Amino acid sequence: MTESLELKERLKSRRGRAPRSESFATRFTRAEVATLARTAETEGKTLREWAREVLLREARHSDQDAVFTEIVATRMLLVNLIKPLILGKPVTQEWITEAMSAVRREKRRAAQEVMQQYTDDAKGGR
Repeated sequence: MTESLELKERLKSRRGRAPRSESFATRFTRAEVATLARTAETEGKTLREWAREVLLREARHSDQDAVFTEIVATRMLLVNLIKPLILGKPVTQEWITEAMSAVRREKRRAAQEVMQQYTDDAKGGR
């Protein structure tokens, strides 16, 4: 019974994605393979499945993401600080602190939205 459920799960996960037809090889020591296999096992995954996820996650992550997020955060802070000056409203220390807190809370979401806009523009969207 467990085996049939596992098979159904594996087949279900293949729907909706391109077939995996490419591979590459790399060499490890026995100790390295043992370490990797233990780590994969603790996550309930096969070594190949775990390694694929780790490699793709690392390939997609970059320090540039953090820099981009901080640039967007700086832009948000500047806009938030300039807005009351243009409107002739007083800028208090409390207001600045709240503006900075709001930027810290929202900067990742805002950076994702800005990046999505660039992606849409590159694809001929908006």
